[in-house]
Amino acid sequence: MNRIAPTALYQEVAERLRQRIFAHELTPGTWIDEQKLAEEYGISRTPLREALKVLASEGLVELRPRRGCYVTEISRQDLDDIFPLMAMLEGRCAAEAVRNAKAADIAGLQDIHGRLEAAARDGRIDAFFEANQEFHKRIQELSGNRWLLSVIQDLRKVLKLSRLHSLSLEGRLQQSLDEHRLIMASLAANDAAKAEKLMHDHLLSGREALARMDAKTAKAA
Repeated sequence: MNRIAPTALYQEVAERLRQRIFAHELTPGTWIDEQKLAEEYGISRTPLREALKVLASEGLVELRPRRGCYVTEISRQDLDDIFPLMAMLEGRCAAEAVRNAKAADIAGLQDIHGRLEAAARDGRIDAFFEANQEFHKRIQELSGNRWLLSVIQDLRKVLKLSRLHSLSLEGRLQQSLDEHRLIMASLAANDAAKAEKLMHDHLLSGREALARMDAKTAKAA
């Protein structure tokens, strides 16, 4: 059932492994058993190794000489380094989105925001997370800057390696919603400078929430 057709390319292998990593089926620090995976997918090790090179270029796995391939572990320092960069990049996206967005684009963002409101009201964290991802991605697309979009997407892939999910932290769901309300209002008001600052601060707030959750987890251990 898991076997890949002989005509499949290494990109398909990379995507399957990528999704297993994002789902934490292959957890950070895990050694990748190339022989086992090749047998599972019914392929030779050549396309598998090409797939692992793709994932290594994305920062999702590490290729260690004479030791093999391991799923990347993301540290507190990594998070401290990545989030300020993400805040800067996504803030710029928000500003550029304001300059480019048409009335129909703002209406589309308001529809997504409505889903955020509904998910928060019902306490559906997974639904909130999905709508949140879509909201951010749509703003990035509206920026019209493909280079910003590419860098942000690569960084977000790495962030998915984190075992922590800040939305499950008490009070974070409502805090995130409040931040989104302000961002949405600035977009609707065509205020590029305010949208940039609010988005920047929203990303840093997410890092602070992860830090609180990390501390809570360590205390409970």
